[in-house]
Amino acid sequence: MVALFRGCRNFYKRSHKHVALTLVSCRSMASKTPVGFIGLGNMGTPMARNLLKHGYPVIATDVFPESCKEFQDSGAQILDCPAEVADKADRIITMLPSSPNVIEVYTGPNGILKKIKKGTLLIDSSTIDPAVSKEMAVAAEKMGAVFMDAPVSGGVGAASLAKLTFMVGGVEEEFNAAQELLTCMGANVVYCGQVGSGQAAKICNNMLLAIGMIGTAETMNLGIRLGLDPKLLAEILNMSSGRCWSSDKYNPVPGVMEGVPSANNYQGGFGTKLMAKDLGFAQSTATSTRTPIPLGSLAHQIYRAMCTHGYSNKDFSSVFQFLREEGVQ
Repeated sequence: MVALFRGCRNFYKRSHKHVALTLVSCRSMASKTPVGFIGLGNMGTPMARNLLKHGYPVIATDVFPESCKEFQDSGAQILDCPAEVADKADRIITMLPSSPNVIEVYTGPNGILKKIKKGTLLIDSSTIDPAVSKEMAVAAEKMGAVFMDAPVSGGVGAASLAKLTFMVGGVEEEFNAAQELLTCMGANVVYCGQVGSGQAAKICNNMLLAIGMIGTAETMNLGIRLGLDPKLLAEILNMSSGRCWSSDKYNPVPGVMEGVPSANNYQGGFGTKLMAKDLGFAQSTATSTRTPIPLGSLAHQIYRAMCTHGYSNKDFSSVFQFLREEGVQ
């Protein structure tokens, strides 16, 4: 409490522009006041459930009524729109599919910023264009609120087990306030720098993930066509220098591993269209920074081609099936 009081007292030594930031910083770390959560999809629902498990009352909304009903049965309060959530909670987490969704949820007619309270902490865990994160931060600041980007890595399984990795960008003084909530949903919470840097880290991670998955799929496909048993090949790769996350933890070949999308007709997991979206961000940022990404660009082309061949809603590891059955022209 002494440290908390000291932090609050030091506020009076700051300039007026830091009022909203201090309101967030001085909130008790032990507080179990309601947390808003917007976006109850494959990732958002297990994340929000973990907040409930840690004793936080959750006020939520989603555009799909069935998702709201399911989460309401878990003990959450459901409201009609983001603005109503903002009216009831001063800490809000969003988990949305794309940049346009984020813009609508924050700045639309029924968006968060319509009824936001000064000092509200906004944490966006969507994977979006870093430029949009920066735009939302500016819009939030004008309303006296604090916006941080905190995209995640780990997938649905890690979300369910509260083992996500959060990559956080924003005002460093507010990292502890964000960390209080994020540690309920993840095993790793890493501060990356200013707003947008969390998105930058996520884009780089997903570009490597896509490249690695394509490489694993190509390797497994070649080995199978050369007459190797896929389980044996996977075992050899995973005890050798070719080992990677895609071969060891998320193998794309049906029958090699249990509990992964390839064992379930590529259902669940991380969708191909989402990977194509993230690779699009990598491509655009590489262009703007004049950074050569030849393998990243090729991965983007492959995942875009998959989307036009009926793989959009399958897990991104279905690139194995695409290469094996469809081929790349």
